[in-house]
Amino acid sequence: MVTTIRSLGLTGVTGYEVTVECALSGGLPAFDVVGLPDAAVRESRERVRSAIKVCGAKFPVSRITVNLAPAALKKEGTVYDLPIFLGILAAQEDIPPLPKDAAFLGELSLTGILRPVTGTLPMAMAAARLGVQKLFVPAENAAEATLAQGLTVYPVSDAPRLLRHLRGEEAIAPEPPWQPEPGEKTGPDFADVMGQENVKRAMEIAAAGGHNILLIGSPGAGKSMLAKRLPSILPDMSRREALEATEIWSVAGLTDSRRPLLSQRPFRSPHHTLSAVAMAGGGSNPRPGEISLAHNGVLFLDELPEFQKDALEVLRQPMEDGQVTITRAAGSITLPSRFQLVCAMNPCRCGWYGHPSGRCRCTEQQVERYVSRISGPLLDRIDLHVQVPSVEFEAMRRRETPESSAVIKARVDGARAVQTARFAGTGVSCNARMTPDQVAKFCRTDSAGERVLRSAFERMGLTARSHDRILRVARTIADLEGAESVSAAHIAEAVQYRSAELLRE
Repeated sequence: MVTTIRSLGLTGVTGYEVTVECALSGGLPAFDVVGLPDAAVRESRERVRSAIKVCGAKFPVSRITVNLAPAALKKEGTVYDLPIFLGILAAQEDIPPLPKDAAFLGELSLTGILRPVTGTLPMAMAAARLGVQKLFVPAENAAEATLAQGLTVYPVSDAPRLLRHLRGEEAIAPEPPWQPEPGEKTGPDFADVMGQENVKRAMEIAAAGGHNILLIGSPGAGKSMLAKRLPSILPDMSRREALEATEIWSVAGLTDSRRPLLSQRPFRSPHHTLSAVAMAGGGSNPRPGEISLAHNGVLFLDELPEFQKDALEVLRQPMEDGQVTITRAAGSITLPSRFQLVCAMNPCRCGWYGHPSGRCRCTEQQVERYVSRISGPLLDRIDLHVQVPSVEFEAMRRRETPESSAVIKARVDGARAVQTARFAGTGVSCNARMTPDQVAKFCRTDSAGERVLRSAFERMGLTARSHDRILRVARTIADLEGAESVSAAHIAEAVQYRSAELLRE
């Protein structure tokens, strides 16, 4: 007898349907799993065998063949334990036929308890698209699965309980849709930053337009402190953005059963020793890297020149396209990677070049060699280059409280509202992502602004990309002021953020 069970799988961060076919036939006892299973799938045979015996059922003494269709796609992980388990029981008629609109996934322990799996959200969203009405998942994954609307999600704690439900003996109550708990968001606040008003202004512009930013300064100037506070002034994520980011985190196994949906924009701060594969994603079975985990959020690279060159160069294409394509022997996948890049670096190896104390002993050649670790094409993709001076003693001793993140965020939200209305229906969400046609349309300036831009272009030897990025930043500055058009003052301020002397552009 052959039975068919609906389940789900993952390719990259996208779910797809997997049909689990179980056949019992005569011959010497054997248990074969086909359909390009990996080692974890093949090992399910022993987990399923033990779970069937724990449930009081008889394991069939016959030839068992399990096919995972489509057979052309590689299957990995432990999500197929539950459907294989049910397929065998249904094939020997220990349970009634399963409903056609139901899908099952989960990992079995040897005692029949269901353990959580990764990637539940993208699989649940795929199930909703495929017309599945009932989804049975491990209890710890149930809250996450409810985020995919249009499904009735059943939390399964163990196999015996599920069998009683399927036999009509004891129903499992559906999982209620998950709702975030009310409460204020907590995190680092700009009110903690003393002084650095010019840098705070640049951070506000970066947040308002979604621009990439590089902070350059000596140790202790507050570069990391400022960068870690950027998420506190970024606009709140829409539900679509939150689901996109959560899908990636779910595949990476980073979601929390108590808070399955990311409520704040991701902030990733990898160590400078990470590899290019860890940055972009990959592996024998491709997985999301840091640039995908930062999707719809912030990727912070501290000590930028210390990163390996190949790890930095993989950023260039995703920064332009908002996605990264990874090709390996196991296949090719495209992952979303639209992030806001924030970098910090010292002006030289010792960190004190240009400091008023004069403690730097680096030669000009050593300074140039240190800065040259960052390629020109990467720097050209960073909109704002900001020097972070050392904090003065008077600023540290001031009694008045600096502006809080809430006050700054209100201005940022106002500027983003203008951009949302401007780009409605175009797929563009902020000024940093304007297309060349949109730059020409929305960043027009007067004759005085043209003169300022021409002078900067010729004097600094700017590229065509730099030209457009200056106009995008100027448009954001105008939006923060509520100005309809881009003026010479807006252009001048935008230009100053690309004139850091240490970068020698």
